[in-house]
Amino acid sequence: MYDLLKGLRIVEASSFVAAPSSCLYLSQMGAEVIRLDNVGGGLDFKRWPLSPGGDSFYWEGLNKGKKSVAIDLSGPAGRELAVAIAAAPGKNAGLLVTNYPAEGFLAYDRLKAARGDLICVRVMGWPDGGTAVDYTVNSAVGYPLMTGPLGSDVPVNHVLPAWDLLTGAYAAFAITAAERARSADGQGREVRVSLSDMAAATLANLGQVGEVLSAGADRPRMGNDLYGAFGRDFATRDGRRVMVVALTARQWSGLLEVLGIGEAVAALQQSLGVSLKDEEARFTHREALFPLFEAAIGGRDYADLAAGFDANGVCWGPYQSVHEAVTRDARLFGANPMFSTIAHPSGLSYPAPGAPAIIPDAVRAPPRAAPRLGEHTDEVLSQVLGLPAVEIARLHDAGVVAGPARTP
Repeated sequence: MYDLLKGLRIVEASSFVAAPSSCLYLSQMGAEVIRLDNVGGGLDFKRWPLSPGGDSFYWEGLNKGKKSVAIDLSGPAGRELAVAIAAAPGKNAGLLVTNYPAEGFLAYDRLKAARGDLICVRVMGWPDGGTAVDYTVNSAVGYPLMTGPLGSDVPVNHVLPAWDLLTGAYAAFAITAAERARSADGQGREVRVSLSDMAAATLANLGQVGEVLSAGADRPRMGNDLYGAFGRDFATRDGRRVMVVALTARQWSGLLEVLGIGEAVAALQQSLGVSLKDEEARFTHREALFPLFEAAIGGRDYADLAAGFDANGVCWGPYQSVHEAVTRDARLFGANPMFSTIAHPSGLSYPAPGAPAIIPDAVRAPPRAAPRLGEHTDEVLSQVLGLPAVEIARLHDAGVVAGPARTP
């Protein structure tokens, strides 16, 4: 946690990954984030993975440090209250991040009628309002047919919701950019960010649109080979597996030094009539190089190789399971100052990350746990909307709002 956005109030009405991750990042930079949650929880409140008690690790991970207001968003009274919270007065307020449909009770026209300078960043599947999630966008842009073993025609999905996460990060950027513009021109605006546009733009930015149009065909599958440079997974003598990459001349020379195959590579280079110091040549002739590396790495134990790689500036990484990474890799988790062990709404205590950014001259505060559902309902109704206690009690009695569920 940092205080770069201290004083900024963001209202979030969302579920799943993209929009919640956007507001998580904003919260970690100091913004106050108020979630508008459905009474009883929204679509992702019980989404897997679940704790032994049935609480969502996913939900409490993406909503750390936020406030939760539980509102019956299915009825008109609750929807009016949601709009009022989003449009509440304040110089640094009037900022909404949502993945609710562009038509409906959070339509921008309705929001703007409540506050003329309101900024809404709307996360969408397709820009025309069509339904999409990360996996369906990923299948549409072609990555599952680029991933997997050579010669296979079966699509291979990956487990990382890349387009969700990129869209969420872009949405955080978009709302801070729009707020900066509003501070200069006083204008509210709606910004729509879709997963599909984020995916298509990324393909183009990485050169893959130009690549397929100029080639007239798709890039072939390459298994675990790194495209355009030297890199692949290799097995050690004691059964570990490592990913080795050589992008620079220094990484290449260090790799040859550790493995002791400089002479063999020089002989191959001479027979091919190319310089394997060149990145493109290493990629083009990787099939001739791989047997040399398979033999050299396969003849050494993991610990010996790891020490040599680190000492010689080799770019490499071990293959390990998530459990191994969490419990054994001090650099990632055990000794990483980004993590602090905190108590979560599930009742469990485990490490949680603060802001991933490192600001050398600032103290990174430890993370705050996700709220209990409706934990801040009364606080927000009182402090943000200025409602008296009797009105808040009436809303509770009418079922329009709810507080946190009591624990047994």
